[in-house]
Amino acid sequence: MPYLHANGIRLSYERTGRGESVLLIMGSGAAGRVWTLHQTPALNQAGYETVTFDNRGIAPSDAPAGKYSLEDMVADTTGLIEALDLGPCRIVGLSLGALIAQEIAAHHPHMVRSAVLIASRARSDAIRRAQTEADRAMQESAGSSPPAYRALNTAIQMLSPTTLNDDDAAAMWLEILELSGDVDTADGQAWVDLAGDRRAELRKIVAPCRVVSFADDLIAPPHLAAELAECIPNCDLVEIPAAGHLGHLERPEEVNSAIIEFLDKY
Repeated sequence: MPYLHANGIRLSYERTGRGESVLLIMGSGAAGRVWTLHQTPALNQAGYETVTFDNRGIAPSDAPAGKYSLEDMVADTTGLIEALDLGPCRIVGLSLGALIAQEIAAHHPHMVRSAVLIASRARSDAIRRAQTEADRAMQESAGSSPPAYRALNTAIQMLSPTTLNDDDAAAMWLEILELSGDVDTADGQAWVDLAGDRRAELRKIVAPCRVVSFADDLIAPPHLAAELAECIPNCDLVEIPAAGHLGHLERPEEVNSAIIEFLDKY
C-alpha cells in the first residue's frame, strides 16, 4: 500500500479502478479497506476511480499519541486531496467520515465537487450526547472489557433488529466484530468532537449533497439525518430500511445504488 505525508503525518492510501476520482472517508475505528467489501467494486464497475485511506490512528497510517480533534482529521484529508491532486472531487463519507466531508465542503468548497454523507447528523441530541460521554468514560477507565462483550455492545448499537433477530446473521456478525476488535487502532479518534451543533456552518455548503440514512440507526437516527439534509442548501435525502449504523455493510446494494445514482448526476 502506498503512503503520502499530509498535515505532518504519514497516511496509507489505495487507488483502484479507472475514471473520475471518488474519495471515500471511513468512520471512526475502522480501516479504509472496509470500503473494498462492497463500495469500491461497485464504484469501479460504474466507471469511477476510488481513493480510500486509513485515517490517523488506524494502522498502517500513523497513530500520533494524544486526543485527536476534528480539525486534525479535516487537515489530514485536505492534505491528502492536495497531495493526490484530487480536487475538486466527489466525496463519500461514513459517520465520522461524513462529518469530515461536511467540514471540508463548508470550509474548503474548492475541494468538493459533490458529497454523499452516510449515517451522519448535524448535531447531537440528549441521547447521543449521553452516549458519547459514556463511551469516553469507558475509554478513560482503567479496566478493559472482554472482546466478546465489546462485540455484543457494538452489534446492539450498530446493527438493525432485522439482522440481530436472524440467528445466523447475528452469530456471523458477533464473530466478525469480536475478531475485528483486535485491529491495531489508537485511542485518539474517540475524542473527536461529534456533539457540536454545526447547522449554521452547513448552510454555507454550495456543493450538491445527498444524505443517506438508515431507518434503524441509533448513532445517526433518521430524524437527525433529515435535519442534516435540510440544513444543506442543495441536498436530498435517501432513507434505507432495515439497516443500522453499519447499513453500508447490511444493505450494500441499496447503499451503492444511492451513491452511484447521485454521483452520476453530479
